[in-house]
Amino acid sequence: MKHADRITFNPKQCGGRPCIRGMRIRVKDVLDMLAAGASEQEILADFPYLEQEDIRACLQYAAKEIDHSVLVGTSTEV
Repeated sequence: MKHADRITFNPKQCGGRPCIRGMRIRVKDVLDMLAAGASEQEILADFPYLEQEDIRACLQYAAKEIDHSVLVGTSTEV
């Protein structure tokens, strides 16, 4: 199952933010837990309905979303 199959969007759920397999756990929630130092094993123990592939899908989704150009303007002030 690809990350695109695991990450779902529903405008009536979590404000339309990306969630995992239609559940009310957002990609951001998983990423925040990982960023705070939680291991995959800890997350899976706390959320037994999640699968290891869900965590990987969150990381793949984040990597894809962050891969875009950033335009930096220049000041015309002297």
